[in-house]
Amino acid sequence: MPTKYIFVTGGVMSGVGKGVAAASIAKILQSRGFSVTAIKIDPYVNVDAGTMNPTEHGEVFVLDDGMECDQDMGNYERFLDTSLSSANYMTTGSVYLSVINKERHMEYGGKCVEVVPRIPMEVIDRIDKAVEKENAEIVVIEIGGTVGEYENLLFLEAIKLIKLKHSKDIITVLVSYIPTLGAGGNELKTKPTQHAVRNLNAVGIQPDIILGRANVPLDDRRKEKIMFTCGVEKEDVISAPNVESIYEVPVNFENDNISDRILEKLSLKAKNKDLKEWREFVHNIQNPEGEVKIGIIGKYFGSGDFILTDSYISVIESVKHAAYFAKKKPIIEWLDSDVYEKDASKLKELDELDGIIVPGGFGNRGIDGKILAIGYCRENKIPYFGLCYGMQLATIEFARNVAGLKDANTTEINKDTKNPIIDIMEEQKTLMKENRYGGSMRLGAYDCKLVEGTKAFLAYGKKDISERHRHRFEFNNKYRDILTEKGLVISGINPDRDLVEIVELKDHPFFVGTQFHPEFKSRPLTPHPLFREFVKAAIRK
Repeated sequence: MPTKYIFVTGGVMSGVGKGVAAASIAKILQSRGFSVTAIKIDPYVNVDAGTMNPTEHGEVFVLDDGMECDQDMGNYERFLDTSLSSANYMTTGSVYLSVINKERHMEYGGKCVEVVPRIPMEVIDRIDKAVEKENAEIVVIEIGGTVGEYENLLFLEAIKLIKLKHSKDIITVLVSYIPTLGAGGNELKTKPTQHAVRNLNAVGIQPDIILGRANVPLDDRRKEKIMFTCGVEKEDVISAPNVESIYEVPVNFENDNISDRILEKLSLKAKNKDLKEWREFVHNIQNPEGEVKIGIIGKYFGSGDFILTDSYISVIESVKHAAYFAKKKPIIEWLDSDVYEKDASKLKELDELDGIIVPGGFGNRGIDGKILAIGYCRENKIPYFGLCYGMQLATIEFARNVAGLKDANTTEINKDTKNPIIDIMEEQKTLMKENRYGGSMRLGAYDCKLVEGTKAFLAYGKKDISERHRHRFEFNNKYRDILTEKGLVISGINPDRDLVEIVELKDHPFFVGTQFHPEFKSRPLTPHPLFREFVKAAIRK
């Protein structure tokens, strides 16, 4: 059958949940028996997300092939239970760069290269390549930003060009915020959505389906109002209320029969309709059998009580997956390591938690506090899971306080340390001197061999694994023998470059650190093995 295109756009304001909506639509259509893939278009001039500040843009998600991309790619992978590639992600910068490179190589035959149609055509070409690579029948494309913004106009032009050739094979979904106002603060207002639709109409696009994002489900009156003012049928106005968990969204959409509407518009014959496993998963979320309290010692904190959770979204979701698997409600506490640096007696608050995570990060802020917290977990048998930087700091803490290397450090923090337990490799140093910082990182999937009998091996249940990386600094092999003699267990090694990937402690409920980022490969229905075992240990505490 011809490829079917579903474009997801946003109206009124950013942050209304286009990524979750796109992932949910893709999941629902996958459950109907179709081969589905998802693409994210970011309207930034950045070529990839690697240089974007997590405090502004959220987590940098990493794919198997090393592409640094938007956090919505993580939602696509989690909902579709698949691994995507760089073909599924593009930015304004990457599209323009590609067109300019083609022009420089005379691929346009000396013709004048105009923004329209060359940029939209490049976008379409990239979409089709992703479809071919994923062998997809349906592709869901999320366009970042909101309609009416200058930045995404060229991507909207791509919709129009596809519609010219494939008018029966394309639909546009608008995710629009519907605020509540009025004396009681509970009257749904559709006027902003009407303006968003007119903005789309102004560039020649009529939405086929409108997802109404609101605090509460849309009532019939509001659906009728949108039907009359926005030119869609009442059945094409889908309610998208706030939910406790994003994993409830596909269920809510299907309760409004969204897949039937989409299949009818795309002239597709309905296949099976099976969200059974997903509905059971949501049932477990809504009916937990107790709680598990996990503390995350993070860096990207806002002022006061505001925590930039988007900076750690994959870690948070991985904890949730493992907790839901154990039929527990995850309670996540955010811990500021600066507090422990100022007053070490505050470390006692860790006793009230079931487990502690130190996630990845860069820089020296709060490092001493994190090391103090790690030492407290080691000594008091509190389940500990260190991710990337969290693994490096756990190694430094062990070197200082168990192996007796008091000035042990990472050269990221102290270039002159006498005991560089964590260091940058020679080839990386050369790249950094040439200002090639992206090339100096170990990015994407790397193989790892596990040592039989270790916690890591028992978690995975196999010897050979592959995990995703995003870091520059490595465990310094010069200290391997010294630390292992003192009791540090090296349970995972990259076989190609003999790099340490996993460290752990033997006589501890759970004390594991990974150089890689396991959170990038956790899925709702199949939690990552290490997160699963960490949460198990936390429940037993």
